Amino acid sequence: MTDEAAPTQAEAEAAVRTLIRWAGDDPDREGLADTPARVVRSYRELFAGYGEDPRAYLERTFEEVGGYDELVVLSDIRVVSFCEHHMLPVVGRAHVGYLPTNRVVGISKLARVVQGFSRRLQIQEKLTAEIAEAISQVLQPQGVGVVIEAEHSCMTLRGVSTPGANLTTSRMMGVLRDDSRTREEFLALVRQHK
Repeated sequence: MTDEAAPTQAEAEAAVRTLIRWAGDDPDREGLADTPARVVRSYRELFAGYGEDPRAYLERTFEEVGGYDELVVLSDIRVVSFCEHHMLPVVGRAHVGYLPTNRVVGISKLARVVQGFSRRLQIQEKLTAEIAEAISQVLQPQGVGVVIEAEHSCMTLRGVSTPGANLTTSRMMGVLRDDSRTREEFLALVRQHK
């Protein structure tokens, strides 16, 4: 992150107006007159991850787990991010699992961690690692697994132009990395949702 002050709403809208003019259109015409404000509002939502610490979602845990000591897997968490190289959408799904030690976290918090890290300019490899490392650091489980499958608009809409191509990344930590049976159980649970 930079120490520089964030641009104002007016400065951000002026930048969008400049891009509209650069593309060859008139930012003052009826259909585009409110576009700069709309783009800035949507970017505020799409890049909300910069204003939060996703690790904080994992701090409230539950220790009354009734002796539960098996994998916890949340699948098909929608991922919406933006490629940091082209600022085009990356859309897909994440599968997150962990083997708890003596506490669990509410499942919605796992989805919030994915959203918090994905709502930033990202590369998928870094996103996958950040999610896994946050869960590992805060929950301190026996192991963590994260798999993300996503379509990158920078590749499907332009450049090599290959619609339907998906990138799959994974990060395994602890027993999910070191114990082949536990890793295979996690991956089998993930495959059930394809």
